[in-house]
Amino acid sequence: MLDRAVLAALNHLLRDAAWARARLLPFAGRTARLRLAPWQLDFAIDGAGQLTQATAAQPDVELTLATDAPLALLRGVEAVTKEVHVSGSAEFADALGFVLRELRWDFEEDLSRQVGDIAAHRIAGLIRGFAAWQRQAATNLAENLVEYFTEELPMLVKPDDTASLAAGVSRFGEDLAKLEKRVASLTR
Repeated sequence: MLDRAVLAALNHLLRDAAWARARLLPFAGRTARLRLAPWQLDFAIDGAGQLTQATAAQPDVELTLATDAPLALLRGVEAVTKEVHVSGSAEFADALGFVLRELRWDFEEDLSRQVGDIAAHRIAGLIRGFAAWQRQAATNLAENLVEYFTEELPMLVKPDDTASLAAGVSRFGEDLAKLEKRVASLTR
């Protein structure tokens, strides 16, 4: 059931992106596996450049996402794609990776089909504003927590203190190496 929902969502995005279908079209008939343990999605590229459900014992390409991919998605698609392990056909993986990385949902366009252009534009503006407010609130909360745990209830180490400690350890290591050389020369 989840497989069909994911494929339907991706195909919805592909229908509005002719460039993506054109990029996938040369790989028609090839199979791929998208894996996020314990879930996996096997699919193939059809003759129209869209995705269909497939079962392949050995897919042409396998994309394995890191286990923290759903959380990394909150930081953006780039954060997820940095941690993808790819095996199989390099050309197919490159095309598939590019399409999945660059594919975007134009929710305002979809909404305009339901409520009209002006209403969709205003609703989308409200949603964007709310999302920006949420991001800013999360950033402020994180900054306040860091400040609290470094200043008020020192459970975290300040970056300056960490750098100072690292420099001190480095100097200590250099001094120790000099002392060892001196001791070695005196014992000879």
